Amino acid sequence: MTQSDAGVASLTPTKITPAELDAFSAAQVQGSFQQTSQMAAMGAFNGPVDYVGVKRGDKLIAACYVVYTRSRFGLEGSVWCGPLCDYDNPQVVEAMTEALRRSAKAHHAISVSCWPAAVYRLHDLDGKPTSDPDTTMMDNMTRFGWKHGGFTVGYESVVNRWNFVKGLDCIHNEKELLASFSKYRRKNIRIAQDSGLRVRRLERGELSTFVKLCDMSAARQGFKSRDLAYYERLFDTFGDLIEFKVVETHFDEYLDTLQSKLNAASKDKRNLERLLQRAQQQPEGTAKKGASDPATLEKHIATADKKIAALEKTIGEVNGIIASDGPVIPVEAGVYFWHPNEVVCLSSGEDDRFMDYYPSSLIHFEAMLDCIARGVERFNFYGISGIFDANDPSYGVWQFKTRFGGFVEELPGKFTLPVDVRASSLCRWTDCASVYPKQRTSCCIADKQWRARTQK
Repeated sequence: MTQSDAGVASLTPTKITPAELDAFSAAQVQGSFQQTSQMAAMGAFNGPVDYVGVKRGDKLIAACYVVYTRSRFGLEGSVWCGPLCDYDNPQVVEAMTEALRRSAKAHHAISVSCWPAAVYRLHDLDGKPTSDPDTTMMDNMTRFGWKHGGFTVGYESVVNRWNFVKGLDCIHNEKELLASFSKYRRKNIRIAQDSGLRVRRLERGELSTFVKLCDMSAARQGFKSRDLAYYERLFDTFGDLIEFKVVETHFDEYLDTLQSKLNAASKDKRNLERLLQRAQQQPEGTAKKGASDPATLEKHIATADKKIAALEKTIGEVNGIIASDGPVIPVEAGVYFWHPNEVVCLSSGEDDRFMDYYPSSLIHFEAMLDCIARGVERFNFYGISGIFDANDPSYGVWQFKTRFGGFVEELPGKFTLPVDVRASSLCRWTDCASVYPKQRTSCCIADKQWRARTQK
C-alpha cells in the first residue's frame, strides 16, 4: 500500500445529515449560504438531493450536497460553491471524489459538476494579482478525474468565477466603515441620507415590491428576472437567514429639509445685501478690504443666488414627484443571505428615475453596519466579470463595487466528473465537451461530430 493509499484508507466517504452539513459549513472558510440545508431544500425543487461527506473516524473533514437534474444527456449532478474541503490535500480530494462518484452511481447519473468556493487567486482593486495561483488544487482535481471548464471571464449562468469582497474584520463602527470607502462613496451616502431615503426590511407579503424593482433592472439590462413564487420560497426556506431590504423615499421629510435650507440661504443673502449696502455708502477709499469689500460681497451674493435657484428647482421637482407618486416610493431593493462567515447580496433592483439619490450606496452601507453589529466579517458583493478594462460594458458594475473598498476573489470555476461512461458514450459528448464546449447539440448530431473528430 502506498503512502497515498494509506492516507485514503483512513478517510471514509459517507452519507451525512443536513444538520452535519450546516455545522460544517458554518465552521469552514469556504462555507456559504450556497452549501446549507436551506439551499439544498431550494435545489430539491429541481431534482433529488443527496448529502455526502468524508470522515476521518468520527470527524467530518469534507462535505456538500449535490442536486441531480435531468438534461438531454441524462441525469447530471451539481455542487454549487462546493464541495467544502481542503483541495490542496490529495487524499481529501480523492476521498471526496469517491463520495460524489458513489452518490452519482446510486442515482444513475452520468456526471457530477462542481464549482468550488476555494480561492484560486486574489486580486486588488485594480484587478492585479496579489497572490500566487493555487496550482496544487488544480493538479489534484485533474489527477482524480475532474475535467476543468477553463479560466473564464464574464458573468456565468450558474456560479460566478469572480467575486468582489469587502473585509470588515478590522472595522468596528460607522465612522471606521465610512473612512474605508472612497470619498465619492461617502458623498453618495450623505446625499441619500439627506434626501430622506430610509432602509427597512420587507415582510413576506411585500415581496412583490422587490420583484417589481428587480424587473425594472432586468428590463434595463436585458435579462429575465425570477418570479414572485421563487422569492417566496426563498423567504419561507431561509427564514431569519435571509433579508429582503428596500430603500424608500420620504420626500415629505425631504421637502422640510429643503425648505429649511432655502430659508437659511435666503436669510444669508439678505444679510449679504445689507452688508453690501453699508459698504457702498462708505466714502470712497475708506471701504474695508477682504470680506467686507463690495466686490467680494457681490460674488457671495451671486453664489447665494445660484444656491437659492438650485434649491427652488429641487423643491419643484420633489413636489412634482409627490404629486404623481406620493411621498413614500420604493426605489431600491436587495436580498441578503446571512451565514456565519459572510453576508451575500445575491441580487438587487432599482428604479433608475432615482439613481441620483444613490439608494444603492445606502442599502449596502446599512447592510454592512448590520454585519458589524452581528460580528460578520465579510460582505460579499458576489459576481463581477473579471474584466478590468474601462472600455468594457461591465466596468460600471466593477467601479461601483470598488468604491466601497475591498478585494477580488478569483475562484477556479467549473469542474466536471464523468461517472457513467456507458451512458455518456451514447453521444460520446462527455469526453469532448471540455474541448468543444460551445458546440453542444442533440445527441445524434453530437455522436456524428464526435466520430468525425476522432477519426481524423
